[in-house]
Amino acid sequence: MADMKWPDCAKSLKGVILDMCGVLYDSGEGDGVVISGSAEAVRKLKTSDLQLRFCTNETQASRDKFVAKLGRLGFDISVPEVFSPAPAAVAVLKERGLRPHLLVYDALLPEFDTVDRNNPNCVVIGDAAEKFTYENLNDAFRVLMGLEKPTLFSLGQGRYYKETDGLKLDVGVYMAALEYACDLKAEVIGKPSPMFFQSVLNDMGLQPHEVLMIGDDLVNDVGGAQHCGMRGVQVRTGKYRPSDERHPTVTADGTVDNLAQAVDMILNQRI
Repeated sequence: MADMKWPDCAKSLKGVILDMCGVLYDSGEGDGVVISGSAEAVRKLKTSDLQLRFCTNETQASRDKFVAKLGRLGFDISVPEVFSPAPAAVAVLKERGLRPHLLVYDALLPEFDTVDRNNPNCVVIGDAAEKFTYENLNDAFRVLMGLEKPTLFSLGQGRYYKETDGLKLDVGVYMAALEYACDLKAEVIGKPSPMFFQSVLNDMGLQPHEVLMIGDDLVNDVGGAQHCGMRGVQVRTGKYRPSDERHPTVTADGTVDNLAQAVDMILNQRI
């Protein structure tokens, strides 16, 4: 079974994990724009015998608000099905007794309501978009430099993502700036962290070889999933670039035009 190629491997699947931005929709003005056929594809997966989860590095809104937005776009998704970095970060902070200085988008702050933020002893950065000012980055830098054991958590490490008006710099760029300035290595919470993917597998109660990840980010979605023993398929939507198909270190198990095509290929194998 281990050497079964895409899409033959779909016969033995028990679960599917979907990335969201770039696979279901493109973010942008208002709620963003649905990628053609993706809402129907999610419906088909939900009525199949496969378990379905959503794994996103979205850190510009709380999960409640994010799921509500997807509902307005026509997706039937519930909060417990969505795995995002902020709740995972909160669990790590509490486990280690850490108090974060947050450099995140305002709409994400409610996710950290249960965490003590007085006298911070670590820094957490997410995709803060226009909040990534010189002043805010410098504040985070100063907190780290003032600590005996500086700890930086990054909610993802993407380089860029696609919005309806073009490509946008992602959190990984600013993470790298703080790593360089403080001479430290950030701990990534979110894709492609194996711990993050494993938390989704644990929730499904499945082994990696039983699950397929579908994403638009070759390195963080596909490569991250493959690193954990899952298969990874890339869609030619979102941030996909033709050069991804000739990447020097990551080769997708399959490349499809969009989520709708991937889902049809999976379900056709299971008839």
